[in-house]
Formats: sequence, C-alpha cells, structure tokens
Amino acid sequence: MKRLLITGFSGFVSRHYLDHLKAKGEAYQVLGVDVNPPKFSPESYAPVLQIEFMSVNLLDEEKVGAMIADFRPDLVLHLASFSSVAYSWEHPAECFHNNTKIFLNLAEAVRAAGLMECRILSVGSSEEYGNVSEDEMPLREDRKLYPVSPYAVARVAQEMLAKVLVEGYGMKILLTRSFNHMGPYQDQRFVVPSFIKRIMEIRDAGRTEGEIETGDVSIVRDFVDVRDVVRAYDLLLQNGTPGEVYNICGGKGMTLRGVIDEIANLLGVEVKTKTDPSLVRPGDNHVIIGSSEKIFRELGWEATIPLEKTLKDMIVSMENE
Repeated sequence: MKRLLITGFSGFVSRHYLDHLKAKGEAYQVLGVDVNPPKFSPESYAPVLQIEFMSVNLLDEEKVGAMIADFRPDLVLHLASFSSVAYSWEHPAECFHNNTKIFLNLAEAVRAAGLMECRILSVGSSEEYGNVSEDEMPLREDRKLYPVSPYAVARVAQEMLAKVLVEGYGMKILLTRSFNHMGPYQDQRFVVPSFIKRIMEIRDAGRTEGEIETGDVSIVRDFVDVRDVVRAYDLLLQNGTPGEVYNICGGKGMTLRGVIDEIANLLGVEVKTKTDPSLVRPGDNHVIIGSSEKIFRELGWEATIPLEKTLKDMIVSMENE
C-alpha cells in the first residue's frame, strides 16, 4: 500500500482529492497534516483510504523531519500555503516566509530521510505570470514570469527552489501553475464563494434584486473546477516529469462580472455591483487565461466540468451547510 502525505489537509482541495482516490478504489495509507483539524470525517474514506491526521506546523523543522522520517511517504501532495493574494499585500513578509519555508522544510526532510524516489507535487499559481497583454494569451509554461504581488513572488521562489532541488539532488518534484479553481466546500473568504453567499442572502431575504460590494469585476480569470484539478494532481504525482511545470487551467476566460451574472441567474435574482476601493488589489493581473496543451499532450488531461455545473454544485453545498 502506497504512503501518501497531504499537507494543507483540511482545505477543500484535499477533500476533493480524497474523494477522487476513493472513487478510483486505490488503497492508500494517508497522513494528513494541517494546523487546523478537518471539518470532514477522515473515517468516511475507509476502508479504501487509511487516514491519520496530525496537527503539525510545517515551519517547525524538527517536527517536520521527525514526521517524514517516521511516515516515509512515497508521494507528497503539498497544498499547504497562505493562498490569499489580498492577505499577502497585508502581510508580505509573513506570506513569503511561510510559503517558501514550509516547502523547503518538507523537501529537506524528504531528502534527509533518504527518500529520493518520493514524488512531491509542488503546487504553484497562475499569479506567477503577472500582467500580460491579451494578445499574449493563452499563457504557456515557457513564458517569462513577472509576479506582481507578494504571494506571486513567493510562489515563483518556491518553484525555483524546487527546480534547484531536482537538478542539484535528483529529487522527484513535479510543479504546477494552478489557475483559479473553485468548487464545493471552498472557504467563503475566496471570491466566488463570497459572491454566492451574498447573492444567496439577497434571495433568502425574499428580494428579487440587490447590490453587493466587490473589487474590480472587469478582470478576467480562467476558472477550473476543483474536481478537474485533483484529477490533474493525481496524474502528475503518478506520471509527471520531475522538474517540469504544468498549467492546470480550463483555457477559457470569464470576467468576475460574468460569474456574478451566472450565479444571479441560477438563484433567480438581479444583482448590481458597487466597487469598494479597499477590495481592489494593487497591480492586479487584468487578464489570466492559460493553455493546458502541455499536460494534455503528456498525460491526456483536460478540464471537463462546465462553469454552470460548478456553480450549481457550490450553491447546493452552501445550502446544505
């Protein structure tokens, strides 16, 4: 039975990854690591997945080293991070230190334990590309990176560190630049779940129209369902090429205003937006649309779940909370 370590275990991506593995029916011994306990029941994945949860701060080198030496993973899905761009503007030093340090602690612990065949998936972000003109879309992995937020700089640093470890030590690290993914169970601090919550509140108050405050709703993002994302992560962990970077994206762009309109239509209300300057990020990338040609060519992956289904499932999930 393969041993799988998942960091950021209590987040929504991890939960969907576990759903994916259970549906496949492949047996794994799983160690889930997070600073917060999961809101779901690890026992519900038995007997296919034998899951143990540990509360570990990945900034603690000694604890990370002991954990890796004891568990000796075959695979590592590294999801843990401060993933909010807005938070990184408020706390740039903390964000950079956390995201780069926890990755290094993890990778160094794997190397120190002599687990050179352990495959690690280092999750990055489309934010690494920075501001790009629309005629340069879709973004491909060989494009130069121009990060424009503290969060994006940290992700680029993590990616460069990973490549150094692959080239210098022969470690088996796979890399992604994951575009905006969303789906059921996603924290309402993120943009699309926050839209859904506030538009549901308009509907639940018995109103057929209302207004919500937003940032810049003209920006364009490449949205991809988290269930498609975890399929890609599984393929990469099993068969991706160490040291290579793969876009995980849908290949289509939509404005945030368009997403709001889709949600409003599904909920049967009309929604106006009012820009709150405090929600507008400095130097925000205006358009981000990716190409998934590389991962499709090498592993046959492409996004398949339409935006309407994603939003419908998110609404149902939030209604059942």
